[in-house]
Amino acid sequence: MADKLRWGILGTGNIARQFVAGLTTSRRGIAAAVGSRQLQSAQAFAQIHQIPRAHGSYESLVADAQIDVVYISLPNSLHQDWTIRALSAGKHVLCEKPIGLNAAQAEEMFDAAEASGKSLMEAFMYRSHPQTLALVDAVASGEIGKLQLIRTSFCFHARKTAGNIRFVRPLGGGSLMDIGCYCISFARLFAGAEPTKIHAVATIHSSGVDDRAAGTLVFPSGILSTFACGLSLEADNSPYPCGTEGYIEVPTPWKPTTGNSRFIVARGTPPKMDNPQSTPAPPPREVREIPVHQDLYGLEADDFDETVLDGRAARISPEDSIGNMRVLDEMRRQIGLEF
Repeated sequence: MADKLRWGILGTGNIARQFVAGLTTSRRGIAAAVGSRQLQSAQAFAQIHQIPRAHGSYESLVADAQIDVVYISLPNSLHQDWTIRALSAGKHVLCEKPIGLNAAQAEEMFDAAEASGKSLMEAFMYRSHPQTLALVDAVASGEIGKLQLIRTSFCFHARKTAGNIRFVRPLGGGSLMDIGCYCISFARLFAGAEPTKIHAVATIHSSGVDDRAAGTLVFPSGILSTFACGLSLEADNSPYPCGTEGYIEVPTPWKPTTGNSRFIVARGTPPKMDNPQSTPAPPPREVREIPVHQDLYGLEADDFDETVLDGRAARISPEDSIGNMRVLDEMRRQIGLEF
């Protein structure tokens, strides 16, 4: 295999555009082909992004002998089918989150990857960013004491709902599947375990999917997690790992920036009776800057490139992806939105 992986892009939507733009910063990957259901769409995408080959069908793209990896940016309902087809065609696969419609699909997809001898990873791009890695280190090293609570939110107001795949139930839409999955992923990452208790509530849009949802998770260590997600409101979209000695604010967690990313280690002022004068008070707010010189999606691509080319363990393991889907399954069961 060449030193640089040749990527085939399956789909020409917004997330595909973002990924390909980031792929131009990759050290070990290049966009070699793009596939769409309409040749004209693929050709237009290829011209804009300077991709050598355009395919007028998904079948043609996954069969292309001149690509090594398929990036799947299709609606959630198509992830399983096209992942398995690409693996069967001898391609490695990076599949957008959530990896499937449910945990059973995810298990079948990873079984297919194992049988094919190819790599499959779920595309939670924030997990590859140095900001996230530094945040994990800060919590693990005890900078905020013992972790007790994880609060997260991910919301935005989708002004257009007609024709928006997020609002189409047969395509696997809804706020939990689209963005709540990030909050669940984040909580599980920092808790380092699977939850023992899961609870969810939601409002159901006229289209039949959840447009707002909130949930709680309880982990074996006693760590609690709360989150809110929504497609019809605005929120701070900042996670807060909270410990016995402080908490951390993360201004841009889900799409960290290039340049100097940052988070803030913060500490409250305890009542005097709980903080003897002889105990020096730590700084109330410390800003941590993390220099980043590569696009978020380029970092994600290089993470996967290292898995394929160097045999490094995938940043997001099969067990991690299946675990996330199990939580989503239970939450959707509770709100009456099963796939």
